[in-house]
Order: sequence, then structure tokens, then C-alpha cells
Amino acid sequence: MKPLRSDVSWRFLDEYRGKFFKANWPTLPQMFRVSVERWPDNVCFVDFDGNGGTKQSYTYTQVWRNVETLAQWMISNGIKKGDRVAVSGKNSPEWATVFIASMLAGAIACPMDYALHNAEIANLIKTAKPKMLFVDEEKYDWFQKSRLGVKVYSLSPKEPKTFVYNLPAPKKLSAYPEFSDKDTAAILFTSGTTGNPKGVMLSHENLVSDCFIAQQNLVLFDTDVFYNLLPIHHAYTMQAALICPLSAGCSIVFGKSMAVTRLLKELREGKITVMLGVPLLYNKLYTGILKGVAAKGKAVELLIKFLMNVSYGIKKVLGVNVGKYLLHSVLDAANISTIRVAICGGGPLASSIFKGYNALGIDFIQGYGLTETSPIIALNPMEHFKIESVGMDFSPWEEIKILNPNEQGIGEIAVKGPMVMQGYYNMPYETAEMFTKDGFLKTGDLGWMDKEHYLMLSGRAKNLIVTEGGKNVYPEEIEDAFQLEYDVEQIMVRGYVANEETKSEEIEALVYPSDDLLARLEIDRANAAKDKRVYDEIKLIVDKINKGLQPYARVSKITILDKALEMTTTRKIKRGSVAKAEPKKTAPAKKAAATKAKAPAKKAPAKKATPVKKAAPAKKAAVKRVAEKKAPVKAKAPAKKSAAAKKAAPAKKPAKK
Repeated sequence: MKPLRSDVSWRFLDEYRGKFFKANWPTLPQMFRVSVERWPDNVCFVDFDGNGGTKQSYTYTQVWRNVETLAQWMISNGIKKGDRVAVSGKNSPEWATVFIASMLAGAIACPMDYALHNAEIANLIKTAKPKMLFVDEEKYDWFQKSRLGVKVYSLSPKEPKTFVYNLPAPKKLSAYPEFSDKDTAAILFTSGTTGNPKGVMLSHENLVSDCFIAQQNLVLFDTDVFYNLLPIHHAYTMQAALICPLSAGCSIVFGKSMAVTRLLKELREGKITVMLGVPLLYNKLYTGILKGVAAKGKAVELLIKFLMNVSYGIKKVLGVNVGKYLLHSVLDAANISTIRVAICGGGPLASSIFKGYNALGIDFIQGYGLTETSPIIALNPMEHFKIESVGMDFSPWEEIKILNPNEQGIGEIAVKGPMVMQGYYNMPYETAEMFTKDGFLKTGDLGWMDKEHYLMLSGRAKNLIVTEGGKNVYPEEIEDAFQLEYDVEQIMVRGYVANEETKSEEIEALVYPSDDLLARLEIDRANAAKDKRVYDEIKLIVDKINKGLQPYARVSKITILDKALEMTTTRKIKRGSVAKAEPKKTAPAKKAAATKAKAPAKKAPAKKATPVKKAAPAKKAAVKRVAEKKAPVKAKAPAKKSAAAKKAAPAKKPAKK
């Protein structure tokens, strides 16, 4: 069914090649300059930080002037090509202005996670060695007093002397450095809050090519309004909610908080048409919608479910979105009636959630990628989505292949294309380890591709559980099955040694119960992990999910947690911070093997760990498992297309006179 478009999304760039840029791809500031030329009066940046939380808007022309003023100020204050400029703060027009201006001045932008502790950000600064740091108000004083050898400026008007918009351009303007799309644009840190941080170096070609290539699977309009809510330093938000909309003349509403009242206000008054989120955000929003419907009574609930089924069926068969009209009142009550498309990334999403949003009349699509790929390498097209897939690849502008596939076609996903990183900052060995001999980046994710180039994820290679019978279990697939369980706030599935002699692994679920469950049972959080009523409620849910799983993949041990698991800023559990499995020797065991595991020295944050009696084999699996699918045809790179993957832009053309 490829291709979806009759022409590439970046064809218009030919008109500006020679006028604003000369290389294969424009740099990021050059790309923005083209947009200013095309849509000078379109609203570019929006926030709700005016007096009394009022709306403030800046046109493309106004934003460009701010970018140029700051870039000139940077040059006059010693910034030279290749220097680093760090920025750390809440999502805001000021943050985005620093990001683009630093590149225009010839510097490399170094976004840093504002949720990190001050000492952790300081560690990143010691690694990147930026000349300037632009930081938000909460951390400004600390960094001003620190002795890190970096000049500190403010993203907040509460510090007027160093506020980004108050830094004047010199009277005598300087020429901007010569740019190339091969130059490093940004260094994004993916880990390393202690020790030696890992910085991903992305070139202008990486970021800009990925921006336009991704639009082969998703059409944007200059009337779209994006909601920039997730942390902006993250590659997913930076690309999909900043760079992509800037390339298409869209408006960007910056959200600084996930507080419900503020979020609803920004959704409603911002008239958002494109929303980005992670599974946790969409799960909570969807379950909230379902709870609201259920509260109206059984008759209304049955009617809404019937209309959702009708809506989804018509959309899937005829490609017509009638849900927007049939279920407008439901969407309006949730403040999402203006949303045209919702995009999910940053982790796996249950297919039931994916289907639910589409049934409600919202074009809901999933994407896949990682920081090292700028980050998008697959995206589900609205015209032909597959709920079980994280997206269609972008061939022929990239190549994806599956390394060492098993009998089901599942193997490690590897990719080659113009969006693949330059490498890790000052880490040549770690960089080399990421690539195959023929130049493909190894993602560390397991999955398979179908004949239509749709990518299916199974899980992370390092999280794979191998059972006694040699069966592969992907914990993420089991976790996905719990996404609509209201009483489970967090769940992490992992293997544990059920028999010390045979070293056989079985499946354990670490569960952090929801506040709603504890309120219903009238149990304090401090006593939840010890209370048998909590365990019994969670066990009922686990037993229900187990019936839909293959026997070897069923959860045989439940551990109730007294503290929430640590999460990243994109709301994914930090598996590495969780202590190793430690069977509770005093727990009532159904199988002797479950009590023989040797406990490590470090204790897990669990209060109760009880083996679960295994359910009888189900007649039919209710949850689809990738491992049980018919072995797909292994996706092969298109013949004679390696060159296309290296250079995705059209050939250079002489500038129009």
C-alpha cells in the first residue's frame, strides 16, 4: 500500500534552496526562517502566563525577531561556533527561543531535564561544559551561586536583569556563522544523573530530515494548534511538538503543568487540534471519560458504548470519522472536542486504549523511536492505522531490519537513515557498540514487521524473561493488559527464580494499588501493603488477566508495594532502580518452589509477596500476544535503496531568480 503520499512533504524546500540555505537539508534555524517567510502573521507561540493567567500570543515574525535579537546578543557576548549553550526549565516560548537562537549563533543547544536535582544538572553541565546556562526561576538562585564556570541567565521575567527577552542586541550586528546540515545541532542527555552522563549528538540533518520524513505518514496544516505539555527537553516533545509544527506554520501552546485545572483550561481556551502524550496520560484521560459516562447511569453507558462501536466500525471500513458528531457531547465534557489527532509515544499503549480514542472520533495514532533516532522512525498513518502496531516505517527514506529473528520473526530492531545520531558525546567506544558492521543502529527493542512495513513491538531485549520451558516472555506485553484496570496505579512485571536448583524463572508482578482502591476499602496508604483485603482485590484482577495469557506467561507471584516506583519524566518506570526479586519466605506458598529463591542482600520495596495459584489454561487467549502470532515475513531493506536512506532530501536545484 506504500506510498501514502503522491509527493514528498518537503518538496517546497526547493523554492528556498539558494535563498535561505545551500545544503541538502536546511539547518533548524534556516527551516524556521523559511516558515517565517511562508506564514509571517500566523500565531507561532502561545502561553497562559499573562496577567491573571491570560493568553499571550506571538506571531512567527515576532518570534523570529526575538530569536535574532538573542542570537546577536550571544555572539556579542562571546558565543562562537561549536560552543555549548545549556537550557533547563519549564515548557515556554522563552525556552524555545533560547533553543533556536543558540543554533543561529553557531552554538550547540544542550537541553537539560528540569526535573533533575540541582546537583544532577550540575553533573550534566560539567560534562557538556556550556558557556551559558538559561534556567527557570526555581533553580536560578542556586546556579547563580554555584561555581560551575558557566554564566547564568533567566527564563523568567522575575529576574529582569538577566531575563532572556531583556538581553539586547548590539548596535553593530555580526554576521552569523556558516552553517551545514552536518553540524551538530543539539546534545540530548538520556541518562547519567550520576557518574558519566550519556549525551546523544544530533545534527541539523538528523532533526530536520526526521521532521519532514515523519510527515509522510501524518499531514499537518498551518491551522493546527499543538499542545506542548510533556517535558520539552525530551526528544519526543522537542521533535513532535516543537520542530514539526514550526516546519508547517502551526501554533504551539506551551503547557507548564499537568495540574488538572490548568490542563483543562489550556485545552479549552487554546483550542488544541494536535495533542501529544504518553500512555499514562492517555490512560488516565480515557478512564476518566469512561467513569464520567458510567456515572450517568447504565442506559447512557450502554448507548455510548453502542455509538462507539458503530463509530469505530464505520471508520475502519469506510475511513469516515463520524465519532466527532455522534459523541461530540462526550468529547466536549472532557475538553477535547477540538482535537483532530492525538499522538502517543514514549512507551507501549494498550490496543484497547488506541481503539477507544478512535471510536470516540479522535484520530489516535502511535509512533515509535528513541533519542538516538531524532526520535521518530515509525508512525501509524491515520488513513490506514493498525491498532496492534506502533507505526509504519518511512521506507525508502530509512531502512529497518530485524536482527537475528526467532521462529516467530521477533528479533532486535535496527535502523539506518538520515535521522540516526552522530554518536554519543565524547564516547567513541559506546557509540561503536550501538552499530552493526553494516551501519545499522541497534535499538535494543525486540519486535517484528509485517508485509506492509508496520512495526510491532514485543519489549526491551534486556527485560526478556526466559521460562523453564524455554519460552520467551515480554513483560511489557503483560503490563499492557493492566492499562484499563482502575485499581492498579502502577505495575511492573519481571522474572523471579522460582526454583534455585533449576534456576527456572516464573512471572512476578509488582503492584502499587491506586488511591481509589484504598479509599473504597477505607485503608490508609501506610497499611496497604500489609492488608490482606488489598492483596485479595489485586489478585482478582491478576486472575482475570491471567486467563487471557498463555500458561507460561501467567503471573505466579504478586508483590504489593508500599511506595510508588520511581518514574522518568515521560512517565515510564525506571526498572533499573527496582531491587531484585526477593520471595517472601513467610508467604503462604501454593508451590514449594516459590519459597526456595535465595534473597539478595538489598531488599525490595515490597511488603507482601505471595505466590498466586495458577489458573487453568484458557480455551482462548483474550489478550493478543506477539509471540503467538503466525510468523511474519521478515522485512527486508528495499533493493538499491541504501543511498536513499542516507540522503532523503531532493537534489539541489539552482535558486530561482
